[in-house]
Amino acid sequence: MKKHEELLTKIAELTGDLQRTRADFENYRKNVEIDKQRVANVVKITTISKILPLLDDIERAITHVPASLAENDWAKGVVALQKKLEAGVAALGVARINATAGVDFDPDVHEAVAFDEGAGEKEVVAEELRAGYKMDGETLRPAMVKVTRK
Repeated sequence: MKKHEELLTKIAELTGDLQRTRADFENYRKNVEIDKQRVANVVKITTISKILPLLDDIERAITHVPASLAENDWAKGVVALQKKLEAGVAALGVARINATAGVDFDPDVHEAVAFDEGAGEKEVVAEELRAGYKMDGETLRPAMVKVTRK
């Protein structure tokens, strides 16, 4: 009878070990998935961060096209390139931060680099100097703005 009890104790011990090993493996598997997702997000953010200056340059080029070249096929191609690039980053979950004139200044998404004194007490965006972008609710790059009081 004692041998039987020893075997039952050993079985219970081994069963407990097996359950702990299974639980540890499941936790390990979940952690690996979380780490893979983190790495994918870092790569995505890094890639997008390298593309944003290209969007800035294309936008600057478009805003400085002389009126005499506005209907030029090359100029239209640059505009089409900008739209395609914007659509590509939008498909990755990137959205432009609203920094149009009159929008309330928000230090979480706007970076004030110039300030015009105004008569009011409310700080608002006077001018967007460089576009800002968000992805999944997180600010990738704040919009560089000129602020005024209204």
